[in-house]
Amino acid sequence: MAFLKADRLCKEFISDDGKISALSDISFEVEKGEIFGIIGLSGAGKSTLVRCINRLEEPTSGCVLFKDRSINGLSAKELRKERRKIGMIFQHFNLLMQRSVLDNVALPLEIAGAKRKEAREKAWEYLEAVGIPDKANAFPSQLSGGQKQRVAIARVLASDPELLLCDEATSALDPQTTRQILALLRDINKKYGITILIITHAMTVVQEICDRVAVLEGGRLMEMNTVKELFAHPRTKAAKRLLLIQEDDNEEKEAVL
Repeated sequence: MAFLKADRLCKEFISDDGKISALSDISFEVEKGEIFGIIGLSGAGKSTLVRCINRLEEPTSGCVLFKDRSINGLSAKELRKERRKIGMIFQHFNLLMQRSVLDNVALPLEIAGAKRKEAREKAWEYLEAVGIPDKANAFPSQLSGGQKQRVAIARVLASDPELLLCDEATSALDPQTTRQILALLRDINKKYGITILIITHAMTVVQEICDRVAVLEGGRLMEMNTVKELFAHPRTKAAKRLLLIQEDDNEEKEAVL
């Protein structure tokens, strides 16, 4: 049984010019405890795919199964319950600026009905887990980008998710901070056994953290393999293009240094 499965997933949008196919016949499986990457350039369909996975978007056809249960037919109440097991980390952190770091992390616990003292105690534990307990009383405006992302990760962990969706979670960060956040996610995967789905446009992210990776282009799944095999023997033009972009980026960085 796959922990997460997309089965022939399609998504179409209606525009003035007619139907636009954002996803076409996407199928893949993610095993429990795996770090799985979905990579593609802008417009590949990555964000649409992740929004279909947590049903922020309704697929036109096909389905998503989470622990062998289709989320497509769930009622609103059932979906809310299922989403508690699925955490989401975004590119732009989505922190509440008027709440302290500690209160940002405690928020999902309070919403779930925990008493304020209990929520804050548990929030403190997760701030320690992500390495910034000293920032508990600070506000988001006082933090760096990497610190904000650590707060966002701690807030998601407070809900005890089984699956973590990361939608371009490091694209707003510098390379050094990106490596630190990816190392933190790897540690979380090992410590808590949380399955992680990484959505990214950067091959360096995939290379750093993922076990397997799927390549998207034009809303289609072009290739899927282990990271090692994809880098050593890319089979499709889409994968080769992404590798060439990474090589060009590395050459530019070396020239600057």
